Amino acid sequence: MNTTKTLLGQSAALDMLRCRMCGTETESGPYHVCEECFGPLEVIYDTEGLRGKLTREKIASRPSDMWRYRELLPVAEEPTRGLGVGCTPLLRAPRLGKAIGIQDLWIKADSSNHPTQSFKDRVVAVALQRAGELGIKVVGCASTGNLANAVAAQAATAGLQAWIFIPEDLEPEKIVATGVHGARVIRVKGVYDDVNRLCAEVADRFGWGIVNVNLRAYYSEGSKSMGFEIAEQLGWTLPANVVVPMAGGSLITKLRKSFWELTKVGLVDEGPEPRIFGAQAAGCSPIVSALQRGERQVRPVQKPDTIARSLAIGNPADGLFALETMRETGGWGEAVSDEDIVRGIGTLATLEGVFTETAGGVTVSAAARLALDGRLAPGGPTVLCITGNGLKTPEAARSTFRLEDPIQPRLSEVERLVGNGAA
Repeated sequence: MNTTKTLLGQSAALDMLRCRMCGTETESGPYHVCEECFGPLEVIYDTEGLRGKLTREKIASRPSDMWRYRELLPVAEEPTRGLGVGCTPLLRAPRLGKAIGIQDLWIKADSSNHPTQSFKDRVVAVALQRAGELGIKVVGCASTGNLANAVAAQAATAGLQAWIFIPEDLEPEKIVATGVHGARVIRVKGVYDDVNRLCAEVADRFGWGIVNVNLRAYYSEGSKSMGFEIAEQLGWTLPANVVVPMAGGSLITKLRKSFWELTKVGLVDEGPEPRIFGAQAAGCSPIVSALQRGERQVRPVQKPDTIARSLAIGNPADGLFALETMRETGGWGEAVSDEDIVRGIGTLATLEGVFTETAGGVTVSAAARLALDGRLAPGGPTVLCITGNGLKTPEAARSTFRLEDPIQPRLSEVERLVGNGAA
């Protein structure tokens, strides 16, 4: 069935998907791998056809959410799901920049995204909109936390049944933030990769829309909206550097794609491609390790061991493409210890007032190391992608401050503390 429609002036060829490995085209539907080579599928866009039609003025006239860029997202109908998602702040970060040695530093704060305070709200908005267009009534995901929250919340808004599959040892805060929306939360013994394999079987057996399995070709495109926003918020210019946390490796590749598409459409001027840098936790860094060893293949990590559970994907689905992104843009990758992650969380909070989860601590600490090693391109903005809120992993931040003992409600008690150098 051809699902391409002209209602929105869409240019996404939603009647076809193309393999990223061999180029074979496949009819649109809930498919995620090529039947010829088992490579990942992605949506095709006619960017040249949009040149001059999708303008800055048209975008500015639309509501402040990710659907303002809908011609560059894989939807065939007027979006009705995921409304209000996106358009998160891009914040100057001069105090953090001074501390870690980056002159023109910015924070893309998806820690304030609607409705579940992570960038996963973007990808889920696209996946559930597409699920509706394909007639899918039951959705789900394999998740290390943030995706679980986003699918559960947006499925509730759409009136869809949701089945969420998670590792059994996921942080309690993320489990509560999923279950409260009425989703079925299924804890699975094993690590994320075990959960993901099970979900592939579930999608095949029941025909459900598992957003990061059989809807992945559409789901992953939602990440591009972060890049579109960064460019618009910088006055329709591209940054010099972007530092991105990596789990499965999709976000880093889609940011590059977003910058390329903006250039092709004519929304930003031709110029140097931003350097894109990947950040991982040392306890699960298959992509960074392959990059630093100069290898073309990613060796899976069998047993991730890090407090950054949202990044603890041992066998990243887009690892090869993440490597390609870093190498071809002149970027690099860094892996940081759990101690550095906690330090990064505290530094960002005390200097810029942004409380991030562990993935953000990874990004901040990796950026500091990249700056120290002189790897960042000079003469332009550097953007750190902060992808989740610290309230999702509060225990990780417990050691970043000292809690005072309780005092009596007397001024003398405060004077004593001031005299002891507490103020």
